[in-house]
Amino acid sequence: MTTIGVRLLAALLGVIITTVQGQGAAEERHYTEVREPCADYRPARRPLFGDLHVHTRYSLDASTQGTRTSPDQAYRFARGEALPIQPWNEQGEAARSLQLSRPLDFAMVSDHAELIGEVHMCNTPAVEGYGSLYCRFYRTFPRGAYYLFNYMSAMRASHLGLCGEDDELCKRAAVHPWAEMQDAAQAHYDRSDNCEFTTFVGYEWTGVERSSGGNLHRNILFRNARVPNLPVSYIDAPSAERLWHHLEQDCNVSDPFCEALSIPHNGNLSAGFMFSLSDSDGQPWTPALADLRGRIEPLVEIMQHKGSSECYYAAGVTRDELCAFEQLSIDNIAGFDNPPQPDTGFTRQTLNRGLELEAALGVNPFKLGILASTDTHLGAAGAAQESRFLGHGGAGVPALKVIPPGLPDKPEYNPGGLAVVWAEENSRDAIFAALQRRETYGTSGPRITARFFAGWDYDAQLCDAPDFVERAYAGGTPMGGDLKGKGNAPRFAVFARQDAGTKHSPGMPLQRIQIVKGWLDDTGAPRQRVIDVAGTADNGASVNLSTCEVTGKGATQLCSVWTDQDFNPRQRAWYYARVLENPSCRWSQRQCVAAGVQCDDPATIGEGYEACCAAEHRPVIQERAWTSPIWYSPAS
Repeated sequence: MTTIGVRLLAALLGVIITTVQGQGAAEERHYTEVREPCADYRPARRPLFGDLHVHTRYSLDASTQGTRTSPDQAYRFARGEALPIQPWNEQGEAARSLQLSRPLDFAMVSDHAELIGEVHMCNTPAVEGYGSLYCRFYRTFPRGAYYLFNYMSAMRASHLGLCGEDDELCKRAAVHPWAEMQDAAQAHYDRSDNCEFTTFVGYEWTGVERSSGGNLHRNILFRNARVPNLPVSYIDAPSAERLWHHLEQDCNVSDPFCEALSIPHNGNLSAGFMFSLSDSDGQPWTPALADLRGRIEPLVEIMQHKGSSECYYAAGVTRDELCAFEQLSIDNIAGFDNPPQPDTGFTRQTLNRGLELEAALGVNPFKLGILASTDTHLGAAGAAQESRFLGHGGAGVPALKVIPPGLPDKPEYNPGGLAVVWAEENSRDAIFAALQRRETYGTSGPRITARFFAGWDYDAQLCDAPDFVERAYAGGTPMGGDLKGKGNAPRFAVFARQDAGTKHSPGMPLQRIQIVKGWLDDTGAPRQRVIDVAGTADNGASVNLSTCEVTGKGATQLCSVWTDQDFNPRQRAWYYARVLENPSCRWSQRQCVAAGVQCDDPATIGEGYEACCAAEHRPVIQERAWTSPIWYSPAS
């Protein structure tokens, strides 16, 4: 369609496309919504920090744990306001509150689509259905309602028969929360030229592989305010393929101004089904389905509250000990006591599976960029700081009526991470474009800055160049892209700067940068390798577990140009960078120390602090960032 045709259609559909011409073609900006052009526009792009996995009072698991945070409050929190959280007294006053030390740049409320109408119906006396048997059970036994009806939802019980003879009752009830989520996103999206904060309309599709309890959850994100009338739930689309087709037909095809992305999360709890080599019916991938998945799902959430999904670790089996970082002891979302395995669904394994499928089909459905987020069920967007962690609810420790004694969350869980995009400006269109091209990375919480490029002719002294970024873009491709052309050995330029921190909470120095390589050898077998390219593990940094005081040296920033001397132009490959901070106390150890726990003195181990002294407790953490990969294919 011509530009004139698009504008005419946009006018008919009530959508305005704004084009702003800068000093040159590189600065031309297109907006699919009415807004002021951002004053802070950087062609070389800048990192924007956000959270795309946030649950409020409209999610069943959050609601039954006492969360009252509205979508509006979640965005206010992300922008820096204090947030009251449960438990609540009879006067409606909260016993606790949270506040970010620094506001986010962007956020998205992603409440579960499943039972969103029922949650609203059972909490709102004026809504039809409030007095139903289901709602009475929900209000009397909230945790029982959560476990029973969440299970039934996973079994796709068609709104569970809870709406009586009128099966549309629950769908009608879903209209209000979906509209409120949209209204809050619209109200908090900064359309002025300040461009201080960006919101997205979205939700979570919460599917489960029933035989294993494997997690299939995905967050759905829309480019702008053009969204479907209701979110598509697992009840409506009971497989990932059906979800992709719904998004493709209901948004991307039927409405030229509606665009959607799907972001899978917690591959570590998918029991191997999130990134299977077959579809949900057990049939091999077809090129058409692989292409659809690749377009709808260009990203993966590598870390959140329920663990890291980077790579599998087992003592004596895995060489990369850093894969043990925040690894959970089970492989499924249902809580079945099955330990993780190499094929559980970790990101590295999935990237190699993508190479295998590309070799067979000519299409790589697992060409995945990297993000992280919190999965907070308190509405506390971006609350990923170890020193301020009060739990996230959801599968963690609830505080429905009282503050539980001891640690505020299960010790195996963590504060989650942050999503980072490299964008020219802080606007929906610029961020969405960054997500589509996978120029993204994730962190375990800190605001580390990370750049990663690949090219054939980078100067070995590129790190010393004042125009490092401009030259890196001009001579190669950034994270998330494909290395084009041919050469004897590719060079990778990687840069990282430590989180600057705040006045009261300084950032942690960096220890090292690693490049992780995956490839298919000449026999087609998948391989992996981890290479230290900047800094060193032996920098003398350490942490005193009795006081959490850190000592030793580290780097404010690190940079390297690394050449893959083992490169074989006939072999498909991917590369990503991992940036590591110096070690520090994990959130659980900080609270054990603050409570005066001394494991050699049982008298100091108060109620709820027993996990401080458990053999499986992890007192030390090395915070980190993971860049999106760069891919090489002989066909490139």
